[in-house]
Amino acid sequence: MRFKTLQELIVLCQTEQLPIHRLMLKEQASESGRTEDEEFAKMSQYYTVMKDAVLRGLTKDTLSRSGLTGNDAKKVSVLLDEERSYLGSQAGRALAYALAVSEVNASMGRIVATPTAGSCGIIPGAFISSQEQYGWTDEHMVQGLFTAGALGYVIANRSFVSGAEGGCQAEIGSAIAMAAGALVELKGGTPEQTLHATGLALKNSLGLICDPVGGLVEIPCIVRNGFGAVTAFTAADMALAGIRSVIPSDEVIDVMLEVGTSMPERYRETAKGGLATTPTGKRIIKDLYGREKSVKPDKK
Repeated sequence: MRFKTLQELIVLCQTEQLPIHRLMLKEQASESGRTEDEEFAKMSQYYTVMKDAVLRGLTKDTLSRSGLTGNDAKKVSVLLDEERSYLGSQAGRALAYALAVSEVNASMGRIVATPTAGSCGIIPGAFISSQEQYGWTDEHMVQGLFTAGALGYVIANRSFVSGAEGGCQAEIGSAIAMAAGALVELKGGTPEQTLHATGLALKNSLGLICDPVGGLVEIPCIVRNGFGAVTAFTAADMALAGIRSVIPSDEVIDVMLEVGTSMPERYRETAKGGLATTPTGKRIIKDLYGREKSVKPDKK
């Protein structure tokens, strides 16, 4: 890739007079040796998997093997159908869809890691609900995935996207930032607004620990995906309204690296701290494994 920072990405977009998704498609094809059409077709397949995961999460049994989580997306869907949701249609569906995909992941279904399995529901939740709201084509949504990919590429290379390395800020935070930035471009925002949305979203997630109960990607991971999808809309709206991230987005990414590196190990996907060590968390571990002890977390 010819860019390593978000600012370099913007300069390239300006120089070549391309939106972020077109530049990323061009860069990806150049790096892989495949044609742009081949890369676009591959990303289209990923979007189909996302839509399938949402449908499965809303219509099939998603009870996890542990029995701790599952079928909550359907509850939110009922709330929406009964018009009892505070969030309204689009954000409410984003919440339901994000939960659905995360529950499919926990029940051993097929998902797309965006950027990880632990944060797999945020982009699908925000994207698919927006597509339904505005009547956008699949092609338009796939363009948004390339935008999200460009943002995620910078975050992953300047910082990290793994909870084991940097806490949940690295997984959920990165996914929210990727979704928020992409939503801005999908709505016609400028590359600069896209960057501001990314920074605004990531700032709001700094310091979030990774504390999976029992080492499973279920509690609190699934509900954090639901919150994350809704938060992405907030950051996107701020940027589209002209609100700027006073701290440049690249600097926010650097802060996430500093915070994650400084974070005690027990708060980085070890199941040795946070919610995992509450009395209820310890009881769940004892029920699952027959004894109270720290466990190795699932691979994401």
